[in-house]
Amino acid sequence: MEDFISNLSKINTKCNNTNKKLIKKRKMEYNIGDIVKTKKQHPCGSKTWEITRIGVDFKLKCQGCDHVVTLPREKALKAITKKIT
Repeated sequence: MEDFISNLSKINTKCNNTNKKLIKKRKMEYNIGDIVKTKKQHPCGSKTWEITRIGVDFKLKCQGCDHVVTLPREKALKAITKKIT
């Protein structure tokens, strides 16, 4: 029984650490006009995007070719690696 409780405690700690990382990433505030960097590059070769709309969806404008993309909020938050300005 003690082994079960010990394993359960380890799993709980691991889940809490993962949740803290997700919460920290989502706490980053974005504003219209911010320039952000994404994990994957656009076909034009640029990884930098300007945020033009925030809400349920994010509208991002490529800094390389001015192409505009609309992404659901969750997908946009996963794709953005850092805020440049």
